[in-house]
Amino acid sequence: MRFRQAPWGIPLLRAPLNWWQERDAFLKDGVLALAFTLLSFVPTLSTVGAQIGDLPERPANVLGVGLVLAQTLPLAARRRWPAACLAVVAGAFAVHQALGFATTFASVGLYLALYSAGAHQVRFRRALAGVASAGYAVLAVVLDRLGSPNSPPDYLAFWLALAAVWLVGSTVRRRRTEEAERRRLAAEAATAAERARIARELHDVVTHHVTAMVVQADAAQFLLTSAPERAGEGLTAVSDTGRRALTELRYLLGVLEATGESASADPARAGRAPTLGRVGDLVEQARRSGQPVEFSEQGERRPQSVDVELAAYRVVQEALTNAIKYAAGKPTRVLLRHGGEHIDIKVTTDGPAAAPVTRKPGLAGGRGLTGLRARVRTLDGELEAGPRPEGGFEVRATIPSKPLQE
Repeated sequence: MRFRQAPWGIPLLRAPLNWWQERDAFLKDGVLALAFTLLSFVPTLSTVGAQIGDLPERPANVLGVGLVLAQTLPLAARRRWPAACLAVVAGAFAVHQALGFATTFASVGLYLALYSAGAHQVRFRRALAGVASAGYAVLAVVLDRLGSPNSPPDYLAFWLALAAVWLVGSTVRRRRTEEAERRRLAAEAATAAERARIARELHDVVTHHVTAMVVQADAAQFLLTSAPERAGEGLTAVSDTGRRALTELRYLLGVLEATGESASADPARAGRAPTLGRVGDLVEQARRSGQPVEFSEQGERRPQSVDVELAAYRVVQEALTNAIKYAAGKPTRVLLRHGGEHIDIKVTTDGPAAAPVTRKPGLAGGRGLTGLRARVRTLDGELEAGPRPEGGFEVRATIPSKPLQE
């Protein structure tokens, strides 16, 4: 079954429509005012309009034409100067009715001016509504003195119709304001979330590598006196760790600089992205820092989405950092299990070890395990960390698997 394409969906019409939507409001309203002006002189549309006086009809003359133009041309400024537009249009309508000229389509401009004032007037809204109501009351008295057959209920009904038009504009304005406020709050929330993400990334990168470099530098300093021939190995480990830190920082900066482009779209940035395939580098780095780490991997490793790969990498990184900081020299085991639906990570450190400090997240987001827990939860995963009954510390994470489409 084939569905007929909407006219505005045709590429031939889409370009002019987009061009028109990008034009200034003053230009659009100017075209609208011109259209109202032309329609006001179409005899068949004379029955369409606003009329309240019902006074004896006066023949058309130059003054009548001027009043018609005064009810349509000011609509060009209905959004830029809504109060002034309403004042001119309403004044011209009142004089037109009081002098008894025939009804024209131009009188519809009063409704549009009222709607525009309700929707676009920013300051002195209540004062404007009060002045407009008072002006209408004066018009009703004048029309009555001039012999209008209308009764007070007729004037009241017409005023209620005008008030309804104003309220429609006010409702549109209120909804527009609420939508703008929702967008502002959403933008602020997105900005705060991005700041928290950047803070977590910087924490994970800097804390891990700096901790490893401090431990490695201390070890190299010790070896300078006890085993000078091995001191070079420690200095090499410090250098390698520094290079890894710079590589990850360059990747992070590349992600921040990317605008409208996937961070993994650039092969150079993708090559620097921390992934599950580089967990072995973390283990080797921890070993060079003097931490005895046993690494095992189960199941078939498949390429995952960037978020999953990075989250799993950060879990292992943070757990090893805590092991080096709080249980230096204690046996540590890293188990990475690839399942069909989940990736399970388990990092266990033996011996009595002080629990890693879990800081409360502040304005800039979480830190350490707290930040990791938030990161994993955004992927619908779970992270648990705590001391073991037999001593030591354990970090366990379960992250839903999201393999890349081949």
